[in-house]
Amino acid sequence: MATHKFDVAVVGTGPGGYVAAIRCAQLGLSVATVEDDRPGGVCLNWGCIPTKALLRNAEVVSLMGHAADYGIRLSGFEASYPEAVQRSRRVADRMAKGVEFLFRKNKITLFPGRGTLKARNVVEVKGTGGGAETLEARAVILATGSEPKSLPGVTIDEKTVISSNGAVRNEQAPKSIAVVGAGAVGVEFADVFASYGVQVTLLEALPRVVPVEDEEVSKELTRTFTRRGITIKTGVKVASVKPGGPGAVVDLGGEKLEVEQVLMAVGRAAKVAGLGLEGLGVQLERGFVKVSPTMETSVKGIYAIGDMAGAPLLAHKAMAEGVVAAEAIAGKSPRPVDYGNVPSCTYCHPQIASIGSTEARAREAGREVSVGRFPFTANGKAVALGETEGFIKVVADKATGEILGVHIIGPEATEIIHEFAVGRTLEATLEEIIHTIHAHPTLSEAALEATLAALGQAIHI
Repeated sequence: MATHKFDVAVVGTGPGGYVAAIRCAQLGLSVATVEDDRPGGVCLNWGCIPTKALLRNAEVVSLMGHAADYGIRLSGFEASYPEAVQRSRRVADRMAKGVEFLFRKNKITLFPGRGTLKARNVVEVKGTGGGAETLEARAVILATGSEPKSLPGVTIDEKTVISSNGAVRNEQAPKSIAVVGAGAVGVEFADVFASYGVQVTLLEALPRVVPVEDEEVSKELTRTFTRRGITIKTGVKVASVKPGGPGAVVDLGGEKLEVEQVLMAVGRAAKVAGLGLEGLGVQLERGFVKVSPTMETSVKGIYAIGDMAGAPLLAHKAMAEGVVAAEAIAGKSPRPVDYGNVPSCTYCHPQIASIGSTEARAREAGREVSVGRFPFTANGKAVALGETEGFIKVVADKATGEILGVHIIGPEATEIIHEFAVGRTLEATLEEIIHTIHAHPTLSEAALEATLAALGQAIHI
């Protein structure tokens, strides 16, 4: 068994892992990475990137269906779902190749295989070809991510009952599907399937869809999805999923739903099994690895980042944590991740983005708030685009003008949110936002108008 020595060994090369590896290399450290799939991890290969490619396809299909609104009359068109999946695979492949190039550029050594901690500074890599190698490192960064969860008694076979991983692999769309869970993953796939003519039923145990978002956003998405023919059932619990009908029978506690396929979108669990954490005394908390502000675990020299280190389970949060861990290992004094200022983005149509507190949570915390709303129906650019669904909502402290939270549903919401992310980082107030000139015509003007509305000064509504 060959032994290799490095300053840092990174186990897992998803967004957190590959960013951590690159930042370590930038800081002059020798770096080894371990990956049992392909560089980029779940996000680039089976999650974030391919799903966004599928959502873009869905958007184009929807736009083609409304071509007459733009004076374009089509005699008919064919939307091939298999080709949409194939395109998403090409996109994912291109991004994975990009990470491989960055590894070569930064002289990072990639060890294909599964890594296991054998000691505080030793990682054993069982190669994909069956051999094994040992990595000795001054510090180890764990970035193994997460995997889809299911409900008790429901087995994901990636045929009749599928996970998000199966959904991006399967080239045949079902005729009908029940999506269990109406969080970000659930509503994104509901959007994709509905755009390709699949009969979609969206099931959520909580009282509303996208339950972590502001209540007004949930109501708007419910209206939009319902208009598109998506059946939404909230406040329902799945008692069982069994073979039957066209594929599966979903028991909702009395009501039976027969569908061809079931997509389980009920959350994700940290991938911590088989890493050797227990033997070294690495502490877990509610299934996630417990870490310090510098991302160090309870065992000195072992760091954990990304999904395995806890909520929010977002790629950009993992990237930020990767930088913090790398800089801490290099002897810097990194600024800890501000978990209260991590944007949340959902890429269904209309898009959803938010940051900070909802109105309800702000009031529950005892804050006296001022709230500003501005609908995209009153935004010139949105009208010109034909994308007028949704609004921007700003929640601020009434006395100080501090921006407590922002909630967007509508065109390019996931791009617009960063204005407020930067604003909150710089501790900007409502007054400072309104004195920043916004170009016309742009969707971002709606951000200005919502801010003006919070001060009772909205111009265009």
